[in-house]
Amino acid sequence: MEVSALGLGTSEIGYEHVTQKQINDLINAALDAGLNLIDTAACYGEAEEMVGRAVSHRRSEYHILTKCGHAAGLRLADWSPELVEQSIDRSLKRLRTDHLDLVQLHSCSEEVLRRGEVTQALERERDKGRTRFIGYSGDGAAAMWAVRSGHFDTLQISVNIADQEAVEGAVAEANLRGLGVIAKRPIANAAWMPKRSGGIEWYYATYRERLEKLAYGFLFEDATAAVGTALRFTLSVPGIHTAIVGTAKPARWAQNAALLAPGKLKPSQYAAIRKRWSAVADETWTGQR
Repeated sequence: MEVSALGLGTSEIGYEHVTQKQINDLINAALDAGLNLIDTAACYGEAEEMVGRAVSHRRSEYHILTKCGHAAGLRLADWSPELVEQSIDRSLKRLRTDHLDLVQLHSCSEEVLRRGEVTQALERERDKGRTRFIGYSGDGAAAMWAVRSGHFDTLQISVNIADQEAVEGAVAEANLRGLGVIAKRPIANAAWMPKRSGGIEWYYATYRERLEKLAYGFLFEDATAAVGTALRFTLSVPGIHTAIVGTAKPARWAQNAALLAPGKLKPSQYAAIRKRWSAVADETWTGQR
């Protein structure tokens, strides 16, 4: 599966009360600009429905990735084989398609993975042709187990300037085993920016605390350039194939795409960020879900 360097994440679409017109403008503009990867999930509010309404008529132009495992309104237990099947049924209808390109288990525990029931259910869905590939989305020990299990085609994991545990861990292992690797949170939630208001402070807090200690020099320069450096760092990590950037603002997609114009970081820039991480991070700085 050939993918664009940036993929569009849709959690903001599902959670931030965005209008259908805004979504239509956002996704169609992204497709026009060369994006071919849309990442969503059964539990992202109405994101799947909104994506389906916006671009199902352009289905041949993009790969659609979704996630399952949480009941998200279905009257079934989380992480059950029955839920996997019904969740995919629902995603197909919401997204207005006859197949999915990738279905990922959504941050389940290593214990769930080891039991094997949901993984086997996902494999059956791939065998039926309802999804082309199957993957695991998550971090830490569970991600490493998923990579080493041999069951999955892809890994989606947190990698960014404030979250580098996976660089020499699960990402390196996935690269050795030939898995596709999708980076989530690739700009560290822009957590160095002025504090946001509202009820999602928890989403930024850990990265903000880390970045205060890492004190990368480029974060104190031009804000737009800092985002570009952060994004280019993630895409410079060996083994990363695409990075999922979430936004509900049509203009933001074009801005992020433009930031990648210079390509990957120079080896010296990349090495400096990795060196700073190695000097400051401790064993508690694990991957963030």
